[in-house]
Amino acid sequence: MTWDDVVLMSDPAVVSIPVADSDAALVDTDGLIAFTGETTDARHLRQPVLDRLVDAAAALPDDLVLALNEGWRPPALQRFYFERYAARLRTERPGLTEVEAHRLASRFVSPPEIAPHTAGAAVDVLLTTNDGQVLDLGCPIDASPEASDGRCYTHHPGIGHEARLLRLELHRAMSGAGLINYPTEWWHWSWGDRYWAHATKAPHAVLGPVAV
Repeated sequence: MTWDDVVLMSDPAVVSIPVADSDAALVDTDGLIAFTGETTDARHLRQPVLDRLVDAAAALPDDLVLALNEGWRPPALQRFYFERYAARLRTERPGLTEVEAHRLASRFVSPPEIAPHTAGAAVDVLLTTNDGQVLDLGCPIDASPEASDGRCYTHHPGIGHEARLLRLELHRAMSGAGLINYPTEWWHWSWGDRYWAHATKAPHAVLGPVAV
């Protein structure tokens, strides 16, 4: 197995999953979960996702704090991020076809048409100390596969012992609350989206894109 053998967001098995949106509210997480992001948009999540994130935070040891770095993302911003990264890959790897660039880009940024962040279904999270110090989980949050030399992949073997223990604590808390990890990004978890449906073998996703 190579690190690109994981099922990616762009895989037809994920893209083809239907969505039957539950109409769960998009809510502000302010005051309910620690937040390290930069915009008020990023504080928002669908209510069932927030409920599970709060449960995950409570399941961590007392010396670890779960912090939300980004939740809901406007669809236009998602498209910008994806197209910018795909363009960078095409520049760095001149031989890539459009199909290959799309697939490789989906390791790091979800294709706009299926992105769980635009559904308020995904969270990018990190761990901090009780006084707000961000802990090292092997590579910075939002580090690309190229910038991190692959250490952004959740189960990459090239991270230190302490970082691995922290990833295991995060995985235990988040998966215990019913959230699903995207294996190319240790920080990315979701519930209710197409990737969650694929991983849990649900017949359809229950959270689709939200434009406000």
